[in-house]
Amino acid sequence: MTVARSALALAASLLASAHAFAQDSKPASDDAADLAKKLQNPVAALISVPLQSNLDFGGGPNGDGSQYKLNIQPVIPVGLGKDWNVISRSILPILYQNKLIDTGGQGGLGDLTQSFFFSPKEPTGGWIWGVGPVFLIPTATDDLLGLRKWGAGPTAVLLRQEHGWTYGILANHIWSFAGDSARQNVSATFLQPFAGYTTGAQTTFTLNSETTYDWENSQWTIPLNLMVAQLVKLQDLPLQFQAGARYYAAKPSTGPDWGLRLNVVFLFPA
Repeated sequence: MTVARSALALAASLLASAHAFAQDSKPASDDAADLAKKLQNPVAALISVPLQSNLDFGGGPNGDGSQYKLNIQPVIPVGLGKDWNVISRSILPILYQNKLIDTGGQGGLGDLTQSFFFSPKEPTGGWIWGVGPVFLIPTATDDLLGLRKWGAGPTAVLLRQEHGWTYGILANHIWSFAGDSARQNVSATFLQPFAGYTTGAQTTFTLNSETTYDWENSQWTIPLNLMVAQLVKLQDLPLQFQAGARYYAAKPSTGPDWGLRLNVVFLFPA
């Protein structure tokens, strides 16, 4: 319960920062094309709350397991003077899985991943970039849904946007430094190369991979995601809807074969 309260306190702090950023920023008239472009940039100065649903199939010891994961992923920028932003990116999963570990099912919160990117407000030679720390926080409510480890490491993103295209890579590495001594240590590299094209109608086609290499077990997990997204406006609230599918090119022996994704992004332009 202490960890859960800490997670709630962190969420409240992030929301307070978001409110302060929106209040302190000058009014802007971002049109739909600019919003669609910003959504392709992980360190854009844009408050957003993606709710990302993932459903994976074909996992478990018998190949008949499945997992549903709802990632709550608020992105909150805070200005640091006239030249820099710090971008908070959180990923808090809510999971339900069946027959992945045994014949039963588990549901609840997973572990929180919290990143902070220090990023210049203007591109450097046409490149957009950010660097900072990433933290693993053991918020899981079930032993089978989390690692029971505290972790930290570096994270970075580098991308370019031109002629409707966005391409780049986001990466991090996490080492565990505390937690349940009976659980395996964590040493994992995450690599997310991505490429996307946004049309004049604010439709975005994206291909990416959310690759993880587990150094403790010498194991790659390589999902390939193909997605299409559409920016719309409901009254005064801009939203982006995204749908796609994924295939696992590499995975642990009990990992899933394929999956589906549905993402809804709530946008709060300053």
